[in-house]
Amino acid sequence: MAQTTETPARTPDGPAPRTPRAPRMPRFHRAWFVAAVTFVTIIGAAAFASLPGLLIEPLHDEFDWSRGTIGFAVSVNLALYGLTAPFAAALMDRFGIRRVVAVALTIISVGSLLTVWMTAAWQLVLFWGVLVGLGSGSMALAFAATVTNRWFVARRGLVTGILTAAGASGQLVFLPLLSWLVEHHGWRPAAVTVALAALAVVPFVWLLLRDHPADVGLAPYGGEYAEKPAPVTGAARRAVTVLFKAARTGPFWLLAGTFAICGASTNGLVKTHFVPAAHDHGMPVTAAAGLLAVIGVFDVVGTIASGWFTDRFEARRLLAVYYALRGVSLLFLPMLLAPTVHPPMLFFIVFYGLDWVATVPPTIALCREHYGEDSAIVFGWVLASHQVGAAVVAFAGGVARDVFGSYDVVWYASGALCAAAALMALVIRRTRTEPLPSAGA
Repeated sequence: MAQTTETPARTPDGPAPRTPRAPRMPRFHRAWFVAAVTFVTIIGAAAFASLPGLLIEPLHDEFDWSRGTIGFAVSVNLALYGLTAPFAAALMDRFGIRRVVAVALTIISVGSLLTVWMTAAWQLVLFWGVLVGLGSGSMALAFAATVTNRWFVARRGLVTGILTAAGASGQLVFLPLLSWLVEHHGWRPAAVTVALAALAVVPFVWLLLRDHPADVGLAPYGGEYAEKPAPVTGAARRAVTVLFKAARTGPFWLLAGTFAICGASTNGLVKTHFVPAAHDHGMPVTAAAGLLAVIGVFDVVGTIASGWFTDRFEARRLLAVYYALRGVSLLFLPMLLAPTVHPPMLFFIVFYGLDWVATVPPTIALCREHYGEDSAIVFGWVLASHQVGAAVVAFAGGVARDVFGSYDVVWYASGALCAAAALMALVIRRTRTEPLPSAGA
């Protein structure tokens, strides 16, 4: 990288010592390229998140498994997705982003491919629940948080919004294709497509992604140059230690609680059960999947806008508004389900889509504000609560459908939970820094 130096001034004793200027910021910072590679990687890995809701009816019809059984496999996947995230963030500090993400994508591919030959429900739990859950957990939002924390100082909220939106973009890309495959060729070609999509991203990660700005001699975008830190050993111990420290602070429990409700009302409910619920009302699977894809379109807009708002407004107030609006929309959904797509349903799709994961940028910002350098791992644990909430509702939604014959009670309960999350967000203390207590405190 080119450097410029100042012309030395003269003093009575001769020329003053030559003082080098700071390296000039490149016109196009490498951090944006890393963010672009991360975006593409998350899109490729997002195929697995598009499939569970499309599998419930085909697996029920072919194997006669109850919806509760299938929902249990999905709940294991969602729970492991979250519980793996904080350990994955710590492993990225130990082995580097590239290695962890490449291995995770390979595990996703293997788990999805093995489901093609399954014949028993326990195999669905093992292949889709455990293997894909572990792999996807390492590709979770903690990955986006780690990249953002390392490569960006300025524009962190915006970049977080863009990378979070990548998951919705993947849903947009894959949902119509996967629903068409399921309806015309069965669920197995769709599972193979997911496996190939995850595997195809591995070369991009290995060849193009870099672990730290210092690897290419750069400062993070908007920050000062710093040497690459030494690998952090004891990844599992560090993840658990950070959890125990964070658990002794009030904001952690409020963030974990609100994010658990976020997961329950998105991944656990809408992503898993919207398609079968719409199909119960006579809507074709492809039409219902198309509506989920439209949610993905507006999710991209809403999440990027949320990142922009997070750079400018108080994060806890943003969270309160997002959860309140989501709760209202879910309360109206049971009245909107019908055999055909009508204008009120389209309004719900747009409204709900703008709010889908808009909660992520302000949640990450609050983790960063309260927990500093440990924020990526703390967010990993907060994300774990998100996925536990999603897992509970993925299972409970299937059981509710088996017991009551409809999903109505789950929609109403989720709307009420979102109202509680809005109040919890407002209780989070307003503070610029709240360091974790020392280990001996």
